[in-house]
Amino acid sequence: MGETRVGVIGAHGRMGAESVRAVSAAGDLELVASIGSRDSLEKLTDADVQVAVEFTRPDVVMDNVRWCVERGIHVVTGTTGFTPSRLDEVRGWLASAPGVGVAVVPNFALGAVLMMRFAETAARYFESVEIVELHHPQKVDAPSGTARLTAERVAAARAAVGLGDLPDATRDEVDGARGASIDGIPVHSIRARGLVAHQEVLFGAAGETLTIRHDSFDRASFMPGVLLAVRQVVGRPGLTIGLDPLLDS
Repeated sequence: MGETRVGVIGAHGRMGAESVRAVSAAGDLELVASIGSRDSLEKLTDADVQVAVEFTRPDVVMDNVRWCVERGIHVVTGTTGFTPSRLDEVRGWLASAPGVGVAVVPNFALGAVLMMRFAETAARYFESVEIVELHHPQKVDAPSGTARLTAERVAAARAAVGLGDLPDATRDEVDGARGASIDGIPVHSIRARGLVAHQEVLFGAAGETLTIRHDSFDRASFMPGVLLAVRQVVGRPGLTIGLDPLLDS
């Protein structure tokens, strides 16, 4: 079996440029197209790309994904802003493209994936839980996709064992002081120069707390996850959300 032919959309951005380097260095992958903001996506079909790695912006990602799906190109995207309605829209496109896979990955750091797993396991044992995510100030969405997915998984784990609402006697609140509520889980977003991507999940019960935290200090930490998704998406038709389903494949 030959090398997988890969194109990178958003190749001049921070994550895109890092992906270009990682794909180029991988012995089983071949970088055949690099797409900048002024380039046509036709470069992907001209180069017979099999998998497109997509790191752009929330306002253009849907057009990029749809364009690829309609042409039979698998997609791995780390662009933020995928709401439940957007994910449903992608599922609709894929229903008409059997054999095409799309992986929407909120966080490519393997440590972040494990952090979510551990949080999901801990959620059933603690009365209280809140999430704090910290990112660089260029990030355009809040909360992060990782925090949103973590909150959804934690909430589902709590519901599965019959845990009710979180204890919180707050009545007098400055708007936003208690964070955003994702499925009933408070999520707090911090944006500051010097940060890259960080998240902690704080659990509490009578007499004890547990904090699960993950820190990415360099974008190179995301590349093993990007390469894992590129290698596996070809054999996973339909929509895959996050790296978690890929770790045990």
